[in-house]
Amino acid sequence: MGLLDSVLGGGKNDMMSTVLGLIGGQEGGLGGLVSQFTSNGLEDLIGSWVGTGENKAISTDQITSALGADKIGEIASQLGTDSDSVLSQLTDLLPQAIDKLTPDGAVPEGDILSKGKDLLSGLF
Repeated sequence: MGLLDSVLGGGKNDMMSTVLGLIGGQEGGLGGLVSQFTSNGLEDLIGSWVGTGENKAISTDQITSALGADKIGEIASQLGTDSDSVLSQLTDLLPQAIDKLTPDGAVPEGDILSKGKDLLSGLF
C-alpha cells in the first residue's frame, strides 16, 4: 500500500489519489505544482486557490497547458477512462484540494500529504 493509499484509505484508481499524486508527485511537492502553474502563466489562478479568497475557475485547456497533454493521457490510462473525463474532474477537484491543503493562504512546508486526509475530509 502506497502513501497515497494510506492517506486516503482508497485504491489506485481513485481520482482523489490522482489529485494527491499530482500534488505530491511534483518535484517540490505542492510548491512545485504551484511553480508549474506559475511558469505556464496561471499564477493568478493558482494564487486564488492557495489564498484565502474565492477560488477562480480553471478551464480544461488551462489544466492541459499547466500539466501537459501527456500527463493527462497518462492519468486517463491509469484510471481506465478518457482524457476529457479526467480534465472535467480536475477542473473541480484540483482547485478544491489545493484550497483545502493551504488553509492559511500559503503553501505549507513539510510533508503536506501526511496531513492530507484531515485537510481534505468532506471533499470526497
